[in-house]
Amino acid sequence: MASFPLVPYQQPSYKGGFPTWVKPGDRKLLQTSSAASKANVVVAKDGSGNGSGRYVIYVKAGVYNEQVEIKAKNVMLVGDGIGKTIITGSKSVGGGTTTFRSATVAAVGDGFIAQDITFRNTAGAANHQAVAFRSGSDLSVFYKCSFEGYQDTLYVHSERQFYRECNIYGTVDFIFGNAAAVLQSCNIIARNPPQKTVTLTAQGRTDPNQNTGIIIHNSQVTAASDLSASSVKSYLGRPWQKYSRTVFMKTSIGGFINPAGWLPWDGNFALDTLYYAEYANTGSGASTSNRVTWKGYHVLTSASQATPFTVGNFIAGSSWLPNTGVPFTAGL
Repeated sequence: MASFPLVPYQQPSYKGGFPTWVKPGDRKLLQTSSAASKANVVVAKDGSGNGSGRYVIYVKAGVYNEQVEIKAKNVMLVGDGIGKTIITGSKSVGGGTTTFRSATVAAVGDGFIAQDITFRNTAGAANHQAVAFRSGSDLSVFYKCSFEGYQDTLYVHSERQFYRECNIYGTVDFIFGNAAAVLQSCNIIARNPPQKTVTLTAQGRTDPNQNTGIIIHNSQVTAASDLSASSVKSYLGRPWQKYSRTVFMKTSIGGFINPAGWLPWDGNFALDTLYYAEYANTGSGASTSNRVTWKGYHVLTSASQATPFTVGNFIAGSSWLPNTGVPFTAGL
C-alpha cells in the first residue's frame, strides 16, 4: 500500500477553541508556528514523556486517489466533512486482489479515530468484494464518516469498534467481519445489486466464546434511490461463519427489507448456532411476524435482554469513549 500523501499542514478552524477530541496535553498538535507552516504534520508530545499524545492528521478537502494503511497507534484523521474530504480507491477481488488487501484505507494500529471523511471504493458491484475501509484497530472510533462501496464496503475485521453518525452504502455483505462493533445513530443505505439480492451484514464469529458481533443501534436502514424494491430482495444479514452474531435495536427499518428478515448462507449452515436478534425496531420493515424460524433467531421483548448489546456493555464504551470526545449513548 502507498504511504499517505500528507498535505501541507493547515490548522483547522473550530468554533469555541480546541475540538473536544483534543486533550489538554495534545493541544500543541494544533498550534501553529513558523516551523509548522512548513511541516506536513505537526506533532508534539503531551509533556508526560511517554509519547501518549494523539497524532492528528488534518486532511483538507479534496479527492485523494490512494491506498492507505495506518499501522501506528493513536492516529486521528480529521477531514473537512463527508463529501468534501474523500479518500478513494478501486481495488477488488474481481480486479485480482484479495478482499483483505482491497481496502482503500485500513487501520491496524490501536486507538484510530476518523472524523468528517468519506472512504470510498469505486470498483463497482460487478467486481465483487471491494472494501472501502478495514479496521483491525482496537478502540477505534468513526464519527461523521461515510463508507461508500458495493460488496463488502466496511470490513469490521477485529477488536472493539464504535461508529457514530456514519453513512454506510453497499449491496452484498456490506458490513462484515468479526469485530465487536457497535454502529449508533448511523445510516445504512442499500444500493441496487446486479444479482438482485441485498444483505446488509455478514458477521464472522467462528467460536461461541468470542465476544464479537455487529450491533446496529438507534440507526436507519433505507434503500438508495437506484434500488428497485419490486425486483430486489433485501435482508438484514446472512451467517458468514458458524456463530455469526448480529443485533438490530431501536432502529428504523425500511419496507424494502424482506419480511423473512434474514437469509441463509448455504442450506442449513449455522442456522442453529448463529445469534440474530431484533429489539424494539420501528418502520415498515420492522415487523417480526413473518421472520425466519431458525433456532438461532430471537425476538427480544425486554430491555434486560437487549442491554448486553449496548455500547456500555458490549464494547465497555463508558471506559474509553469519553476520552475521544465523540458523543455516544451507553445504554438503550
